[in-house]
Amino acid sequence: MISVQEVNPYTYELVQEIAANLLDKCKAVGAPSVLIICGSGLQHLSKSLTDQVSVDYKDVPHFPVSTVEGHAGEVVFGKIGSTNVMCMRGRFHSYEGYSQFAVTLPVRVAKLMGCETLVVTNAAGGLNPKFQVGDIMLIEDHINWVGNAGMNPLRGPNDPRWGPRFPATGQCYTPEHITAMEEIAQELGIGQVIRKGTYLYTSGPCYETPAEARLFATFADAVGMSTAPEAVVAHHCGMKTVGLTLVTNCVITRRDSAEIPTHEEVLGAADKTAQDMQDLVSKFVARQ
Repeated sequence: MISVQEVNPYTYELVQEIAANLLDKCKAVGAPSVLIICGSGLQHLSKSLTDQVSVDYKDVPHFPVSTVEGHAGEVVFGKIGSTNVMCMRGRFHSYEGYSQFAVTLPVRVAKLMGCETLVVTNAAGGLNPKFQVGDIMLIEDHINWVGNAGMNPLRGPNDPRWGPRFPATGQCYTPEHITAMEEIAQELGIGQVIRKGTYLYTSGPCYETPAEARLFATFADAVGMSTAPEAVVAHHCGMKTVGLTLVTNCVITRRDSAEIPTHEEVLGAADKTAQDMQDLVSKFVARQ
């Protein structure tokens, strides 16, 4: 019997090629030290950057292209304060048909460009009954539901130039960064909307059933379709990570509920909290 082994097509050398291409495109700004990944409806974060240089994903060799409404599909380089930043205006998802390798490619590219910190954001459903629409949850931990089912972004042969074969993931989200975000939120006067909790990653594109929601609510505070793969890969290659979840809807747990979750609802809620998220991330990045 012939054994078929899943191999990441984005080799270290190919990622080096992509990184070199983007470094050439952003040389007017300089190499970035922080990567920001914008979730659904959170593209406004890139407006915080000065001296901007924008590159369409389609103009980056070997790069995937985002296909989801609310994801612009470009990488923006610039500065927040004196910090050089790389901002992904639109991410890639498993539900678009992309492999976990493609979903996490930008993280490895950013690492080889010089990024040491990842700020990853998402819009997600609140499972914790104490959460309200508009709350911002600082991710303390995650449950990689998809990865535990076999679709882990580190699956396949391991290249030790990225990290170890069996990485510990107990601190995917850097504790001191979580504390810093809490302090900044208090300074900005938005401490009342800040929460902390566990994020659960599902592949989508279906929203969870009421039965699934009740199950997830027993061990997580929010559920969404991204973030965990990027955090795992960032941790694997030695980057510090802080994750923020914008609660854009309350997950439906009753089968007889007349409410129906929609992507339009998510984008609308994101618009309402846009400035708070932008101010929080901008002030954090400026201190890096």
